[in-house]
Amino acid sequence: MKKVPTLDIRRYDTDRANFVAELGAAYREFGFCGISGHGIPLELINGAYDAFQRFFALPAEVKMQYHLKGTGGARGYTPFKVETAKDSKHADLKEFWHIGREISRDSKFADVMAPNVWPAEVPDFKQKGYALFDALDQLGSRVLRALALHIELPENFFEDKTNQGNSILRPIHYPPITEENIPNVRAGAHEDINFITLLVGASAEGLEVLSREGEWLPITTEGDTIVVNIGDMLQRLTNHVYPSTTHRVVNPQNENARKPRYSVPYFLHPNPDVVLDPLPQCITPDNPRRYETSITSHEYLLERLREIKLI
Repeated sequence: MKKVPTLDIRRYDTDRANFVAELGAAYREFGFCGISGHGIPLELINGAYDAFQRFFALPAEVKMQYHLKGTGGARGYTPFKVETAKDSKHADLKEFWHIGREISRDSKFADVMAPNVWPAEVPDFKQKGYALFDALDQLGSRVLRALALHIELPENFFEDKTNQGNSILRPIHYPPITEENIPNVRAGAHEDINFITLLVGASAEGLEVLSREGEWLPITTEGDTIVVNIGDMLQRLTNHVYPSTTHRVVNPQNENARKPRYSVPYFLHPNPDVVLDPLPQCITPDNPRRYETSITSHEYLLERLREIKLI
């Protein structure tokens, strides 16, 4: 069976041409790649997970104080069985929290990027959660530099398109599955909306990626590996040179189904005003332009949030 590769990002500084070629090949084939050697300290990751788990352990009525109705879950808490994968009959078996980018309230994006809310019951949630947001934002920018080079763009092409990105850190809790034969899966088959997603330290098996041959490939990580995948916005911008690949989180077929699962994806988004027109570098006779209408990343985001029943 094919396997999604893991590459050491330190090679970007020591073996750049080969690293960029291998990374680009992995994304063209799978839309996914494991990234190791990133230098994000394990203590930072574990500390954030610890704070997130303490929040999810709070009573439901306490958590619901942070559910901001009418916001599409952009900040704060979203309870169980709200988000539904596009075209899925069943809601996902998960609850989650959204941490967004801290921006000045006089920013031109303040009307579409709300301030964060923080749970008073977990005093270190803010410091630990935002430190992880920052670390993954910086790592995502490093990955985007290599992706830019692979399609013959300047290394810093994405910098001014993501520096105020409407990015989201999403701590997720999938509860233990105690009933037999439930129709829902932990997260239904879907593609991500954003530029790239960085998934740090999934605590149990279950993540699967759909290969080009139509097989579901399980992804389990070792060591410090962070799984990074392409989202639909980058697929659109690159005219499908970088494909956004369908993935899901299935219910484990062993005793782990009876255990909770926690994961923390970071959804790296472009700035809200970035226009997602296919780049000229990605339009060729073999890959003609696939999109004729222009759309900004914010308009695209709203369209997709409606589809998955968050707004």
